[in-house]
This record gives sequence, C-alpha cells and structure tokens, in this order.
Amino acid sequence: MISVILPAHQEERLLGTALQALLASSPVGAQVEVIVVANGCTDATADVARGFSGAFAAKGWPYTVLELAEGGKPGALNAGDAAARFASRVYLDADVTVAPDMLAALGRVLDQDAPAYASGRVRITARSATSRRYARLWQCLPFMARGVPGCGLFAVNAAGRARWGDFPPIISDDTYARLHFAPGERHLVDAGYDWPVAEGFGALVKVRRRQDAGVAEIAANYPDLRANDDTPRLGVNGAARLALRDPMGFVTYASVALAVKALPAPKTWSRGR
Repeated sequence: MISVILPAHQEERLLGTALQALLASSPVGAQVEVIVVANGCTDATADVARGFSGAFAAKGWPYTVLELAEGGKPGALNAGDAAARFASRVYLDADVTVAPDMLAALGRVLDQDAPAYASGRVRITARSATSRRYARLWQCLPFMARGVPGCGLFAVNAAGRARWGDFPPIISDDTYARLHFAPGERHLVDAGYDWPVAEGFGALVKVRRRQDAGVAEIAANYPDLRANDDTPRLGVNGAARLALRDPMGFVTYASVALAVKALPAPKTWSRGR
C-alpha cells in the first residue's frame, strides 16, 4: 500500500500534467492513495488539483487535496505525511511526469522488511538551448548517471520512513532523505520520469546556488548523514572526458558553476520559472 505525496506551490500550469501521468499508471498491485498539498498558493493550484477528484475516484484511488496557507515544501511534506494512511511513501514534485510503470516498479522494491529507498531513471528536460546544454552535461555526471539521486521523485518503505520524524525546515529534502540510507539500501528501478530543469542562464544560476546551499546546509547541520554520501568525484580526467564529449554542454555547465561561486546563496527558494 502506497501513499503518493505531492507538494505543490504555484503549480497551476504543471500540476495537471503530473496528475494525468499518475492516472495513466499501469496496475500497481497495491492500493494507492494520492495526496496533493497546495501550500501558500495564490494561483489556481488547488482548483486544478480538485478538478481531478472524479478521475481518481474512477480509478479507485483515494485522493485528497490539502490547502495550507503557509508556503514551504518541508511543511507541505509533513502535512502530507500526517494525512497519509499507508506506510510506504512516494514523494513526488508537482513538475515531474512519471512513466506508466513507475509506481508498480517502486511498489515491488518497497515491498520488503529491510529499509529501502528507491527512485527511477530521471530524464532532465529543457526547452531553451542553454538549459538543454546544461541538462545534457548534468545527466552525464557520475552522480546522475550511476547513482540513485532521487531528484524530483523518491520513495521509501515503512522501515525506511521510520529513520526520521518530520522533515526539518531545510532546502534539500531529497538529499536529506537519501542520506538516511546507505548506498546498498538505495534502489534504482528501470522505470523513468521527466524532471524539468530551470530555463535560461540566470535561472540556472539561481537554482544551482540554492542546490549547493542545500547540500552545504545538510553537511553543517547533519554531519552524521555524510557517512552515507557516496557521491563520486569527477576529477580532472573525468572533466576532460566530458569536455571532449560535449564541449558546449561543458562550457555551459562550467559557466553556471563559476557564476554560482561568484554570488552568495539566496535566502529564499527560486525555481527559476
């Protein structure tokens, strides 16, 4: 039995696509409920979410829409957890589009007594030429190509979710969750999902700064979790190979990284949309 928790802040444009993809899921072999947590929205996010109530009822999946006056992803995740009826959890960003076999694949991996963390094969999508080049290079980094990053989508079973209580008020919830698991407890399923990157150079810099700040925040405040960090180092040789394979992608990615170092981390979240 799986609870899908989907926090959504100002997502009226993309939420419908994410929900349609869930509705198109293949048979899961388990009971599924979906909880959308519209947090701090001033747009039509909650209305869009409520518009899917009938479709989920027809599919036989319990469906709940929560509205929180205050924005903030950790608070939305905690509200979703509090409302969830099932012990296995799938945490899904509102801009993610899952393949039809994703939930079934996650369900099979989570159906075990040992603590388990799982995600699928992420495909980073972009529209602008700059963001496509950045995404192309990012997808080739060892952490993305060989790990289980869980960006935009991660899942845990009951034993895994018991490793922490509420999500703390942090930037990088996916990193926080992933580092509660040793590398051997993380599972990559063969199903895929689309995760859009920020559009344009300035937006990429804003989001990358935020991502780096989130990783640094966890290292500073939760040093014990670093023991589970198996992020491979790219190194000079690895960087050279990537530069030869994709020169324009490398230049774009490196330019964003250099711009991030030249500017301080922001104090508020920016998705770059």
